[in-house]
Amino acid sequence: MKVLIFPAIISGVVLIVAFIWGGLNALFLVALLAILETTLSFDNAVVNAKVLARMDERWQRRFLVWGIPVAVFGTRFVLPILIVAAAAGLSPIFVTILAFTDSVQYGTYLAGAHVAIASFGSVFLLLVSLKYFFNDRKTVHWITMIEKHMSRWGGIEAIEIAIVLVVLLACAFLLPAEAATILISGLIGAILFIVIEGIAQSFQVETSTGIVGAGLALFVYLNVLDSAFSLDGVVGAFAITSNLPVIIAGLGIGAIFVRAFTVALVRAHTLDNLPYLEHGAHYAIFGLALSMLVGIFVHVPEAVTGLIGLVFIVFAYISSRRTQTHSAV
Repeated sequence: MKVLIFPAIISGVVLIVAFIWGGLNALFLVALLAILETTLSFDNAVVNAKVLARMDERWQRRFLVWGIPVAVFGTRFVLPILIVAAAAGLSPIFVTILAFTDSVQYGTYLAGAHVAIASFGSVFLLLVSLKYFFNDRKTVHWITMIEKHMSRWGGIEAIEIAIVLVVLLACAFLLPAEAATILISGLIGAILFIVIEGIAQSFQVETSTGIVGAGLALFVYLNVLDSAFSLDGVVGAFAITSNLPVIIAGLGIGAIFVRAFTVALVRAHTLDNLPYLEHGAHYAIFGLALSMLVGIFVHVPEAVTGLIGLVFIVFAYISSRRTQTHSAV
């Protein structure tokens, strides 16, 4: 696929630079992080593809090209620094210097901000998944016994927001020492989702030049969604290495490939041909959100978090192919 040529070239250049800079060890770590980020983020690509399909080809190219600096440096470098600075009460400039001069200490601060990261990310992702299932206009169901009931309840206005806020309050009650962090971070995630979703919906007005405001709004939405997906992975990467340039390089390669896969899914009309793949992706998002919530109280291994999404995607793919086979017969 042509869309994968550019990521492949960028990845090759980054891997060569990593080898020249840090030898085989740096090359291995960058490659490992890139593979993990790519394989464990396929659910992100599927959900992004559904949103990207609403954008014209110009904005799709911008998502792939302009979005790369945002994904590599914004989500995986700048945003964690801002979160650490806010959580630890430090200057962003000091945290930036610390990230390059004492990456071990920076990793410690980042781990200390895990509650804030998990609260923000889990709330945003829960809203993404629940909004998909609590939709009274949804007619295609994969796990019918669950989705039919959720679809009926979708007639209640903003039911997904009410459920998530109740869950957020329960988490704050169970962990009173971190209640303020949980509530503030979670509410920021909820408000951000509501604002971006509202803007994206309000701009669905087509003109002779295409969807004017929706392209920008959806571009912002996709990058926020990518941030929510990736923040926990940034923290997990420090369990593999504390070398920040290596982490940025590895996760950056993964981010580029995930975006390329997203565009490829749209252009191949994969979601139209595999009807349950989108369902599986939203179940995977729900599982990731729950694992982030549970991670506030106990450690959840990264392998478990990744396997949740992979299992749902695989089974959704198998179910979709079976449906295609039965339809053909």
